[in-house]
Amino acid sequence: MGRQDFLPPLTASWRLEPLSPAEKDKVHRILRACRDRDLDELRGLGTTEGGLIEDEVRRTAWPILLGSDQDQHATNTEWSSLPGHRDEHQVELDVNRSFVYYPEDETEERRNDRKHELSGVIIGTLRQHPILHYFQGYHDIVQVLLLVLGANTAALAVPRLSLLRIRDFMLPTMSGTEPHLDLIKAILYTVDPVLASQLSRTQPFFALSATLTLYAHDIEAYGDIARLYDFLLASEAAMSLYLFAVIVMSRKEELLELEADEPEMLLVVLSKLPKPLDLESLIRYTSEIFTRYPPESLSQPPMGSWSLSSRAWSRVSGDSVLKTTHGDPHKLAKQSLTDGELMFDRHAAEIKRAEVWKRQVLQTRRLAKRCQWPATYTAAAVIIAVMALLLRRSIFQPTITA
Repeated sequence: MGRQDFLPPLTASWRLEPLSPAEKDKVHRILRACRDRDLDELRGLGTTEGGLIEDEVRRTAWPILLGSDQDQHATNTEWSSLPGHRDEHQVELDVNRSFVYYPEDETEERRNDRKHELSGVIIGTLRQHPILHYFQGYHDIVQVLLLVLGANTAALAVPRLSLLRIRDFMLPTMSGTEPHLDLIKAILYTVDPVLASQLSRTQPFFALSATLTLYAHDIEAYGDIARLYDFLLASEAAMSLYLFAVIVMSRKEELLELEADEPEMLLVVLSKLPKPLDLESLIRYTSEIFTRYPPESLSQPPMGSWSLSSRAWSRVSGDSVLKTTHGDPHKLAKQSLTDGELMFDRHAAEIKRAEVWKRQVLQTRRLAKRCQWPATYTAAAVIIAVMALLLRRSIFQPTITA
C-alpha cells in the first residue's frame, strides 16, 4: 500500500485456552505444508476440524492459499496518486459502518484507525484495478482479511481474492451472480428433491447476503468467521454455494412445517442464518456433499422450456470463478491478476451479448403478440432475430484471447 501498517494484525487470538497436543501437532503439519508449498495438504488441513487453528498460522497460510505470497514486490505499489474510482463514495459510507461486532473492547480511536486502513486496502485495490465494480458487503470480506493479515499483507491478498475468487460479484452488472443462485437450486434439487419442491416457489435471492459476502456480513463472531475462511479459502469458489445449500438442508424440518404456497414466510426464514451455527458439522457435511455431488453432476431443476440442458453446470460461463477455480487445486495459485482481468473482460462481454440477445428475443415476441402472428411465424421470427444477432457479433465482435 506504499506505507507502513498503522496497526498490527489482530494479535489477540480468539483462542483463549492453550492448544491441545493434537492441535500443536496440526500446527506443525500446517507450517510444514506452507514451507513446502504443498497446496493439497494445506487445503486438506484447512478443511478438517479446527481449520488452521490460530491467526498466527493463518497469516502464513492464507496468502499461500490465495497465491499472494508470491507478490511481495507489489508492496511498493503506490495507489494514492492514481485516478479516483467511481465507487469511492459508497466505499466510505460502508467503511463507516464497519467493525460492528469485532474486534471487541477497542477504543474509538483504534477503531477509527482500523477503518482508515480498511478504506485504504479497498480503495487501493479498486484504483489499481478500475475494472472492478464495488458491491455493498465487499467491505465485510476485506475486514476479515485485514484483521487476520494486517493492512500490508491484506493489500496483496485482496486484489487476488477480488479478481480470482469473487470476480463474478464485481462485474459491471449483478448478472454474474445468477449462475451462483441457480447452482444452489441445483444442489438442493439433486440432494434433497423433497425440500427443493417445498422451496420451488421462492427465488434464491435469500442466499445473496451470505454468499455475496462469503458469510462475513452474517456471522458475528470473529473466531467463527476466521475458521470459516480457512475452509472457503482452501476450497474452490463453488464451495460457498454448497455450504449455503447444506445450511438450508439443516433446517429441513422447520421449512417443511411452513406452507409452500406462502413463499414470503419461507423467504423470511431463509434470509437469516440460524444461530448458533455448528460450523464444524456444516463444513464436514458440505465437503461430503461436494465430493458425492460435484458441480458437473448436478441436475438442472425444471424451470420451463427455456432450459436447454439437464445439467446446471453446463450453463455456467467458462470465465466464471465457479469454473476457473474448479478442478485443479493449484489453479488459483497459478493464475495472475492479468489472467483475472482477461477473464473479467471476457465474462463481462459474454453477459452483455446475452442481455442483447434476451432483449432481441423479447422485442420480437412482443411484436408477434401485437401483430397476432401465428405460432409458426413467431418461432421463425425469433430464430431470424437470433441468427441476425449472431451474424452481427461474428462480424463486429473482436476476439479476446487469454
